[in-house]
Amino acid sequence: MAVPKRKMSRSNTRSRRANWKVAVVATVACPQCKSPKLPHAACSVCGTYNGRQVLEV
Repeated sequence: MAVPKRKMSRSNTRSRRANWKVAVVATVACPQCKSPKLPHAACSVCGTYNGRQVLEV
């Protein structure tokens, strides 16, 4: 296992950790009701997917 030769400074540690960002969830508009939904998933508002009714809402 690799062991660091020197202690990493506080500023180096914090700048390295600053690059860990949460990605924004991608959403698209539903073609039927225009509400935001996840891509490649059925709409939770109207229950349609690919132009047909797949969920009972």
